[in-house]
Amino acid sequence: MHFYPQEKTGLFIDGANLYSAARSLGFDIDYRKLLSVFADESHLIRAFYYTALIENEEYSPIRPLVDWLDYNGYTMVTKPTKEYTDASGRRKIKGNMDIELAIDVLEMAEHLDHVVLFSGDGDFRRLVEAVQRKGVRVTVVSTVKSQPPMIADELRRQADHFLELQDFQEKIARSHQGRPQRPQQSRFDDDEEEFEDDYENLDEAEVTPRRPKY
Repeated sequence: MHFYPQEKTGLFIDGANLYSAARSLGFDIDYRKLLSVFADESHLIRAFYYTALIENEEYSPIRPLVDWLDYNGYTMVTKPTKEYTDASGRRKIKGNMDIELAIDVLEMAEHLDHVVLFSGDGDFRRLVEAVQRKGVRVTVVSTVKSQPPMIADELRRQADHFLELQDFQEKIARSHQGRPQRPQQSRFDDDEEEFEDDYENLDEAEVTPRRPKY
């Protein structure tokens, strides 16, 4: 990875996009390990995690994950999803967090040397270019080893560095201890998709709040 020990670094994680990329490669993220990897490689200032939440539901499987991340070193940025019915009568959910992520990157850029963007969304190309003009290096984390690739070519070309998610899978993958692998399933298609079981069923035992050690 292209990092320096004294380099002030910020992580900006598009939760739905990273989830889809990891699942397309057949693994789940251990977010404690993920934070430790970048804290060890650089001077980590802040790690932002962005996700939309369905409100007014009795139980949301993603809520324990959000709470765990909030207790364990991540800055959570959430907003409620918007529900509507399309022309065919199907229930649709919109949960796009692009604006929130872009604003935070631009505001934090003056305090950082290196922005790490966890997303393959080509809409972020202009954001990356704007941050680079401020003298900040940008690394994009996604994958080209899924079918189809999860990262837009224009975003990969604009970034200073591209970090293939599969290349450091062993450092950040969560151990399932023999549990059967869950089926692959994408969460959002562009900025809207039918929202099924949030980020799939999460195990509450794996999201017990603990304070980070780094």
